[in-house]
Amino acid sequence: MSTKSNASGEAGSVKRSLQTRHLSMIALGGSIGTGLFVTSGSTIATAGPGGALLAYMAIGIMVYFLMTSLGEMATYMPVSGSFAEYATRFVDPAAGFALGWNYWFNWAITLAVDISTTAILMHFWLPHVPGWLFSVGFLALIFILNVISVKAFGETEYWLAMIKVITVLVFLAVGLLTIIGVLGGGQAIGLRNFTVGDAPFHGGWPAGLSVFVVAGFSFQGTELIGITAVESATPETSIPKAIKEVFWRILIFYILAIAVIAALIPYMDPNLLGASETHVAMSPFTLVFQRIGLAGAASLMNAVILTSVLSSANSGMYASTRMLWAMGANGMAPRIYGKTNRRGVPLPALLLTTLVGALTFLTSILGTNVYQLLVAASGLTGFIAWIGIAVSHLRFRRALIKQGHSVDELVYHAKMFPFGPLLALVLGIVVIIGQDIPSLKAFAWDKLIISYMSIPLFIVLFTWYKLRHHTHLIPLDEIKLKD
Repeated sequence: MSTKSNASGEAGSVKRSLQTRHLSMIALGGSIGTGLFVTSGSTIATAGPGGALLAYMAIGIMVYFLMTSLGEMATYMPVSGSFAEYATRFVDPAAGFALGWNYWFNWAITLAVDISTTAILMHFWLPHVPGWLFSVGFLALIFILNVISVKAFGETEYWLAMIKVITVLVFLAVGLLTIIGVLGGGQAIGLRNFTVGDAPFHGGWPAGLSVFVVAGFSFQGTELIGITAVESATPETSIPKAIKEVFWRILIFYILAIAVIAALIPYMDPNLLGASETHVAMSPFTLVFQRIGLAGAASLMNAVILTSVLSSANSGMYASTRMLWAMGANGMAPRIYGKTNRRGVPLPALLLTTLVGALTFLTSILGTNVYQLLVAASGLTGFIAWIGIAVSHLRFRRALIKQGHSVDELVYHAKMFPFGPLLALVLGIVVIIGQDIPSLKAFAWDKLIISYMSIPLFIVLFTWYKLRHHTHLIPLDEIKLKD
């Protein structure tokens, strides 16, 4: 059973208030974050410019196929719970249960990580103010934005994402002008840094695989387009348009940005490895802006990265709240979490998510070991969700044909089926295995448990639900394609 949204204020319903521009920016904002602004430099340092570009191109293509798979199902059946609901309907209810709770847990923990990061970023300007004050303030702000209405969330996310987009466009313009010698001293750099040392590829296949993992983390959040479908005013037109736009933007922003960074900064530059939220001056974006003599480049990028982290926290609050609401509505969580207020906001789910985020943040102050374990436990959840989307789509199409329907009945067609979901499935498994190759090779069990904790968590949830409710893989001819 799923909960379809309507525009009424009755308990259990949400509002269809998100426009195409909101969906486009939410999906795009989910993919452009600290992964691009901060850690993209370390991928070049680790695998060389060729390795970094190859990893981001491959993961970008995989993400596009996943989005088209999700888009096909979401336009045919815009339901609450997105991929967790599709796994429940098309695979096995136990798979939907495990995916839903895993995903909620992941974003609730990510929310805590993000609000912790805001304190680090604010210390760049105000080092003597206690960090917890900033974190509590930003958590309260994000809660207020989400409790007002879905439109308030959508508008906030739209403008936060816009700041990121403008920053990347300015960076690309500055970078390209520096490469050809118009800026940065008047001497053309060209592409010689692509062949310096053992570039373009550096570190062999282990380095390349580790960069695939980093690239995968950078793109996590794009599946939000499926979560937002049920609150879209026109999902049948908004979702296909948003997917098409986001694909080209991802290619332009990520691939071009990394190519510009690699052209301007040689992969052996130690600053690339030093980039982090605590060392914003080492961000490759900061380094390039400083190269042309931009005063306050580090301060500017710190502000942009702060908006990026707030955007991630805002999305995390929304995604986890909607997933918990959907599970409450279909009986996979206590029924109270399936209720909404008069504005269509799932208030009980929002309150629990905020509480878990706040408690997790508290552990970062009182007990760092517990906090690190919680963060590790949520680490691979995004990849598990991607695999769930691919498997659900393969089963959905097979059931559609088995039950005598035609692909022509679909509002939106996923690209290159079945190649797309199969590629996503294979790459998702490869990236999960490659999460911690050194520990796998050394059989370092203590490190392996931390690196791969998301997998046993998923298995425990799946097994518990299966044993309690005696579920099974749903035969193709018994899959319920429509309510």
